[in-house]
Amino acid sequence: MEGCDDKKNDAKNLKMRFLRLKILDIYIIKKFLGTFFFALGMIMLIVIVFDISEKLDDFIEENVSWYEIIFVYYFNFIPYYANFLSPLFIFISVIFFTSKLTGNSEIIAILSSGVSYRRLMLPYFISATFLALLSFYLAAYVIPKANKKRLTFEMTYIKKSRNYTKKNVHKQIEPGVFVYLESYDKKRSLAYKFSLEKFEGKKLVSKLMANRAQWDSTKRKWRVMNYYIRNYGKKKQEIIHGNSIDTTINLSPADFERLDKVVQMLNLDELKDFIAEQELRGDDKIDTYKVEQYNRVAFPFSALILTLIGVSLSTTKRRGGTGINIILGLLLSFGYIFFMKVFTELATAGSMLPLLSVWIPNIVFALIGVYLYIIAPK
Repeated sequence: MEGCDDKKNDAKNLKMRFLRLKILDIYIIKKFLGTFFFALGMIMLIVIVFDISEKLDDFIEENVSWYEIIFVYYFNFIPYYANFLSPLFIFISVIFFTSKLTGNSEIIAILSSGVSYRRLMLPYFISATFLALLSFYLAAYVIPKANKKRLTFEMTYIKKSRNYTKKNVHKQIEPGVFVYLESYDKKRSLAYKFSLEKFEGKKLVSKLMANRAQWDSTKRKWRVMNYYIRNYGKKKQEIIHGNSIDTTINLSPADFERLDKVVQMLNLDELKDFIAEQELRGDDKIDTYKVEQYNRVAFPFSALILTLIGVSLSTTKRRGGTGINIILGLLLSFGYIFFMKVFTELATAGSMLPLLSVWIPNIVFALIGVYLYIIAPK
């Protein structure tokens, strides 16, 4: 009978311990997510207030309605900047509330009750994983859709599109087909010194040259003026010339007017297709586009890495308490951002592979996180 009673007591103690761990998990998850969303919400309010004060003159001058300002612009402004700032506030949130737990000796009590340090990390990583997945979904599919409205609004009312002339454009528009133009006038949709070359392998088989090429938006074709075409046959050349002719090619004025920010309007699937198309055309900014693509996957991992660093730092009691931990955390988080910026610039300059440049900061700071976790008092 005593044996049965002991087993019942052990089962009861195990059940109580399991329930206690569940309560602890919920407690930490609530603290983590509550602190994060509160801090991020407050900073976004401040950012919006400053942004309104900066752009108020433009809104008044353009007579923009409050509905457009709130629901078209700022409703789509928030996801982009909230996601951009999220790693910093994940880090600050973890350090802030965990340092308070450490200062109140709650971490010591938790570890003394038989909860291992590794088990203590579980609710932190549940929260961080949730935020990482949310960040990925926002960056891959939600924010590009919001950016279309936000950037269109900015170009319409704030950063108005200006007439410009683009010079010395050379593009591959499909395999073996190249377009060159000396300059392009956006206002007139007019290309000067236009040429179209077709190759078979390395052999030039046809070349069209024209003084001007006018874009016809109705027909969605180029009308080339004062042109001549030279076809290179096996035995003799054929020359054709005339005043004007319509030509259909895989090129439109949007390809000259394309802004670097256009990739921010494409979801992950569209961005992959866009990169494949630009590689075909020989776009010289292809590394910039690839950095954007890889960053949408690598960026969410910062939530996990910075959580590991934040917990490992803030479970150690230091003179100065929470303030010292926050200062150390800010230094590391700004170091992380600095690393990301430096390696992104190296990739866009062609000095490093885009995939490597995007992941190096994550790898370096993940190693720092593992080291801090190993030396953290347990």
